[in-house]
Amino acid sequence: MPCKPCEERSKVHKRSKREHLPQMMSIEPDNGKEFVAGNDDWERHWQLFAESATLNPAQAMRHQLVLDLWGECAANTSSNFLDFGSGQGDFLEKFVRRYPNAKLLGLELSARGVAISRKKVPAATFIVADLFSPPQEMDSYRGWAGGAVCSEVLEHVDDPTAFLRAASQYLSANAIILVTVPGGRMSAFDRHIGHRRHFTRESLHEILVRGGYRVEKIYRAGFPFFNLYRLAVIARGDKLARDAEARPHGVIGGLAGIAARFFGWLFKMNLRDSPFGWQIVAVAFTPQARPKA
Repeated sequence: MPCKPCEERSKVHKRSKREHLPQMMSIEPDNGKEFVAGNDDWERHWQLFAESATLNPAQAMRHQLVLDLWGECAANTSSNFLDFGSGQGDFLEKFVRRYPNAKLLGLELSARGVAISRKKVPAATFIVADLFSPPQEMDSYRGWAGGAVCSEVLEHVDDPTAFLRAASQYLSANAIILVTVPGGRMSAFDRHIGHRRHFTRESLHEILVRGGYRVEKIYRAGFPFFNLYRLAVIARGDKLARDAEARPHGVIGGLAGIAARFFGWLFKMNLRDSPFGWQIVAVAFTPQARPKA
């Protein structure tokens, strides 16, 4: 189905400095417990998990959602496109295959992630960047992008609103930004990789508006099979985190690899939107006129 609100006129990092706040209350509380930020070593993260992230069916599902929404909502799919928190380049690798005429920029906190990305997507530009203390080379990209993705980033930052405000400096007037965040309960593995909070449709809407964006649509995607997958992750508890640490290339292999492929097939039958989906996906726009500096 086309993204109706975007049809009227569509033109339509990754992580903050983790020192800003030592601990935060989850916007969607997990059994009322306070969460203390965990593992924010992104160099080590991509050393351990680059391979398993690439094979993760949940990541593939999110990427497909974003690619489809960009095709439906963007008036010009060849416009400059920016990935906030580009990780090891998996999304932009898919994006350039589908939209080969777009100019691509990836911003990532991890130098290791950027090195992997540059090999994987030589047509794109990747910069090691903290949006709260950007390198000088990012000055030329202010107001540059007509479209952007911020996928599975906001749960890792201490102040998502401040992050989104900082991100907006690199977007043009009336640019589309597609945001994905996790919903539902937080697992032990989520905490292990540094999740501060999970979101609801309402909490993501509030953060985007406070960040200065016009929200067009927020989907609750993934029901029923992504929810089932998440419940399996939650059920494994601390064991999944221990297994992840024990294996040098993450947790995809053997029975886990078979399960990943099985869920990848099931995810094709997920609903894009329902009251029950645990993958939250927003379509939002920057203001039609950029504020004067």
